[in-house]
Amino acid sequence: MDVPATGAPSGGPDGQAAWNRFERDRSLRALRARWRTASLASGWRFPSDWGLPEVDAVCAAVIKNGRAVTAEVAETALAGLGRARAAAGAGLAETLADLAALHAVLADPDAVDGFLAPDVDSTPARLLRVTALAWADVATDQLVNTEVTEPLTGLPTAAYLRTRLSELYRQARRDERPVSEAHTLLVVAMDFSSVAGWPRLTAMILVAEALKQVFDGGESVASLGPSVAGALVSKDVRLASSGVALRRALNERLSVDEQLRDTGRPRISAVRLPPSYDAACDLLTSLARS
Repeated sequence: MDVPATGAPSGGPDGQAAWNRFERDRSLRALRARWRTASLASGWRFPSDWGLPEVDAVCAAVIKNGRAVTAEVAETALAGLGRARAAAGAGLAETLADLAALHAVLADPDAVDGFLAPDVDSTPARLLRVTALAWADVATDQLVNTEVTEPLTGLPTAAYLRTRLSELYRQARRDERPVSEAHTLLVVAMDFSSVAGWPRLTAMILVAEALKQVFDGGESVASLGPSVAGALVSKDVRLASSGVALRRALNERLSVDEQLRDTGRPRISAVRLPPSYDAACDLLTSLARS
């Protein structure tokens, strides 16, 4: 006798738990996609660095709390996101605009494809305060206590590379020749626009390993941003072969894990150093979020 398909999914409690996880994951992905669309539409400038693990934490907290940003979410997940945005180099205005995009998506769940008009002024003051304070904690700490080594990848930071560049520019001024005559900046940039969560962090660790393997002869290697790393190298006969070796090392590492294949092929480019040290610092800033 046929029985109507009603009640819990087949498989008893285990089947129901699996179904609940499936529905929760689907809701999380849908919320994340709508938030990202709204944030990009409202002016987020660098799509590849929007999706941090802390974004997924906020989405999970929202889904758990019934798609409403409660005090618990504000104190934990949003604070974590604010800190992560500051560490990744996002400005405060951009971070709060991203928060406004989330608030707009939650306030209008029927909006099509997340195309909304986020308004920071309409975002609850408590959410703005928690996020801004967390962002400021990291930004202030970066100014007061700049670390020489980036903890995730083990690479020196962009601050170290700026110090190294200042030495080269002083030497070039003394020798009356441009820095670009003898050195170039080899940059590796990843496209994380379609990658969520921890795989993007794993990918950057592998990028760092590849750079350190290829450039092990005294070159200055550094982390420039959440999806960008680089090496300050001499212009000599080994430059071309080093570039080929770096691409091979990156492909070998990134092709091992299926989750990392969505990152696509890394972009490797030789960037000419500008005439002045100040311009070189501006270049590093622009490359950090390319």
